[in-house]
Amino acid sequence: MNSQAFAQTWYMTQRQLMAILRQPVFLVISLIQPVIWLFLFGNLFKKVVELGGFGTTSYLDYLIPGIVVMSALGSSMWAGMGTLEEIERGTLNRFLTTPVSRNALMNANVVQNGISTAVQSGIIVLLGRAAGATYPGGAAGLLILVVASILLGTVFGALSNALGMLVRQRESIIGINTFLLLPLTFLSTSFMAPSQMPSWMRDIADFNPVNWAMVAGRSALTADPDWGLVLSRGGALLVLAVIAVWLSTRTFRSYQKSV
Repeated sequence: MNSQAFAQTWYMTQRQLMAILRQPVFLVISLIQPVIWLFLFGNLFKKVVELGGFGTTSYLDYLIPGIVVMSALGSSMWAGMGTLEEIERGTLNRFLTTPVSRNALMNANVVQNGISTAVQSGIIVLLGRAAGATYPGGAAGLLILVVASILLGTVFGALSNALGMLVRQRESIIGINTFLLLPLTFLSTSFMAPSQMPSWMRDIADFNPVNWAMVAGRSALTADPDWGLVLSRGGALLVLAVIAVWLSTRTFRSYQKSV
C-alpha cells in the first residue's frame, strides 16, 4: 500500500470512528453483553474448574479470553449492516465518484473494526482484572490475545461486508448472523475445557476459527505458553483474514460494476 492509499484509508477510518464517537450509547451497549458474561457466567460456573482440564484453578482466568474473543466475534459480524446503510443512504455510491482508492473504502471498515475490537478487548481485560482474574502471561500474553481477537474480527467483519454488498437486505444479515453466532460460540472452548466436551464437539472446535483465537490467547496467557500452539492458530487466523479481506474487496469491485 503506497502512502497515498494509506492516507486515504486512515481518513476513511477516522470518518467511521467519528460516527461511533458521536453515538456513545453504542459503545455502552456493545459492552453490556461482555459484562453479563463476565459477572454472570464467571460466578455461575466458577466451581466447574474442579472437574479438571482447565489449566487453572480460577474459572475467571479461563473465561476472560473466551469473552474477549466472543465480543470480537459478536461486534464484527454486524459490520455488514454499516455497509448496507452506506449503500441505502447513497454514501458509498457518492464516494465511487471521487478519486479515493477503492481499497481504502473497504479497508477503512476493517481498520475501524480492528481499533474498536482492541479498545473493547482492553476494557474487558481491565474489568476481568478488577473482578479478580490474573494474567500469568503478562503484557505479551495480553497483546497476543488482543491480536488474535483483531484477526478474528477482521475475518468476520470482512465477510460481513461482503455479505452486505451481496444480499443488500437487513433481514438476511440478521438471519445469517443469528444462525451462526451461537453455534460458533458453543462449538468452541469458550466456556468449557476441551476434556469436558463430547468428542464430536472437540472435533468441530478444531476447525472453528473462533476456537483458534481462544486457544492462541489462552495459551499465551499461561505462565508457560505453548508457542507452537500460539503460532499455528495465530497463523491460521492470519491466512483466513487475508482471504476474507481479498474476498470482500472482490465483492466490492463486483458491486462497483453493478451501479
